[in-house]
Amino acid sequence: MTTRVAVFGGSFNPPHVAHVLTASYVLSTCDIDYFLVVPCFIHPFAKSLASFDMRLEMCRKAFGWLPGVEISEVERQLGGESRTLRTLQHLAATNPNWSMRLVVGSDVLQDASRWYGFSEIERLAPLLVLNRIGMESAEAGPQVLPNVSSSGIRAAIAKGQIEDVRALLPKGVLAQILDEGLYA
Repeated sequence: MTTRVAVFGGSFNPPHVAHVLTASYVLSTCDIDYFLVVPCFIHPFAKSLASFDMRLEMCRKAFGWLPGVEISEVERQLGGESRTLRTLQHLAATNPNWSMRLVVGSDVLQDASRWYGFSEIERLAPLLVLNRIGMESAEAGPQVLPNVSSSGIRAAIAKGQIEDVRALLPKGVLAQILDEGLYA
């Protein structure tokens, strides 16, 4: 029996409401058995990130309450720089009964040419593209995601504008950010 898995990778630095909406939308509208959240271990484009453990914990707080969602540590297990292709190859090899789809926001498509082995990625896990308002793609359907970005949230927090981002972050994620002094 085939298990249909949506794979949703990202920095999750921090995970925000659009990420949570993505999981909820995919699980409620697509033929998916479960949704796998995969925080990257070391970003391949050399982005500065909060520690993996902090981002993993924020993902647990953001997504953990959603039925059908699993938070994966696979990229820590693989070690080194995170590569979507390597992660998908590993998941396919260790879960031969999986049929995977790679979930991406329309904003990510602009970087697709920079991804290592993009055509093989699409073969292993055909893209499931969700449109983000302001960054629409003809490859995706209706605009389903608000225009929220982790970089914008980090910038607001660095300026002390906590009230500006309160509605953009799951409450447990915001509490962790404030408790740990992240992004300030």
